[in-house]
Amino acid sequence: MSDTDSIEQLKQGSEAAFKKLVDTHQKLVVNTCYGLVQNREDAEDIAQDVFVEVYRNIDKFRADAKLSTWLYRIAVNRSLNHIRDNKKHKWFHSFEDEVAAKNREVMQVSTANTDEPEYDFENKQRAIILKEAINSLPQNQKVAFTLSKYEELSYQEIAAIMDLSVSSVESLLFRAKKGLQKKLYKCYKKKCL
Repeated sequence: MSDTDSIEQLKQGSEAAFKKLVDTHQKLVVNTCYGLVQNREDAEDIAQDVFVEVYRNIDKFRADAKLSTWLYRIAVNRSLNHIRDNKKHKWFHSFEDEVAAKNREVMQVSTANTDEPEYDFENKQRAIILKEAINSLPQNQKVAFTLSKYEELSYQEIAAIMDLSVSSVESLLFRAKKGLQKKLYKCYKKKCL
């Protein structure tokens, strides 16, 4: 079924078409949200909101872009709104949550059944450092980087989702990579691991 057929059925209120839309795009939407909010439960809640918004606003879809592009755009906007709204509450919980999460990760590594526990521990630490570096990027750079590296979208797709030109996306990605390179190099020089 083409996007046009799906959209027409959705506009007519077809539950089967909506179920198919969710089944087809749920993983994409949840992963996009997770890449930005870094919390699986929040990502799943946001994804549910994305599909509710699509259902309620399908009549407003102009079809000048692909349906998946519209879904990405809503997912990114909802995720950014969630981040903005939760920044107020974040400073209350962030330190305790981060310590608890790191302790859980360390415990998982130490109880893992592997032949090289030091290697596993270093990989976990590197993943944590990389995640922190990505999260420290400016918002637009983080969004562009996440869509490019984790969702493997083309520059054109990212430009459509972020409502920017392709050259703006290229610039955001260039600056994100430079920023990450600088942060990770500093960490390497300080021997973070």
